[in-house]
Amino acid sequence: MSETRRKETPAEGRLALVTGATSGIGRAFAERFAADGYDLIVVGRRRERLEEFAAAHPEVGVRTVAADLSTEEGIDALAAICAAEPLDVLVNNAGVSHYMPLADLPADKARELVNVKVLAPTQLMRAAVGPMQRRGTGTILNVAGMIAFSGPADKSVMPRRAVYAGTLAYLVATTQALAAEVEDSGVTVAVVCPGVVATEFHSSQGMDLSAVPRMSAEDLVTGALRGLELGETVIAPGVEDDRLLRNVFTADLAAFGGQSPALATRYTA
Repeated sequence: MSETRRKETPAEGRLALVTGATSGIGRAFAERFAADGYDLIVVGRRRERLEEFAAAHPEVGVRTVAADLSTEEGIDALAAICAAEPLDVLVNNAGVSHYMPLADLPADKARELVNVKVLAPTQLMRAAVGPMQRRGTGTILNVAGMIAFSGPADKSVMPRRAVYAGTLAYLVATTQALAAEVEDSGVTVAVVCPGVVATEFHSSQGMDLSAVPRMSAEDLVTGALRGLELGETVIAPGVEDDRLLRNVFTADLAAFGGQSPALATRYTA
């Protein structure tokens, strides 16, 4: 990991750290926070893009951190920053796609995907949440996706992407559980679940979605921030009928509460 500081310390005011800030959704979050007057810690693999962002925003303090969150070294170094800096907002946005069936997923790509979408957010949240609780304020926003809810889909739904779907489902469940852990502490934890967004995310793996209706990254950020204002823990900017999500979570809790130490009768026939 390497980093560049444009100021020795963040300016007075609010501080946001955004991972995956070099393009797409992460870049849109960083742009919005800069427009709102936040000082920023922007994180990504491509140093030149980070420096480009910093140069374009002299009105705020920007600290650039070039880190590879697929490695334990990169995760641990960034977690140390999350623990040490007085973050007002942590956005766990970094991601990789690797859409393919599990049998076809190379071991190194499986490791990279789990590190970036499971291990890194977990360690960054763990590092940031305690200090936020002690300060009595802070927001953690994870970026997952509607694919988190695609597990029950049959084989006709393509592309197959078991590990990718599982990492996003992990983010949803972890966010919900952590939100309960920090309730009444002044800390807010939420997850935003985009559908298909117009970014480099798909084109970088050779997928042409130009004919598919897509939400802009800027609209996605608008929805995520409005969802925070509304007090939503799971934010789905592209779902008009929010009862659909409430029904999912009601069913989850009903199944959880419906368990018994007795063997269910359907297994005893």
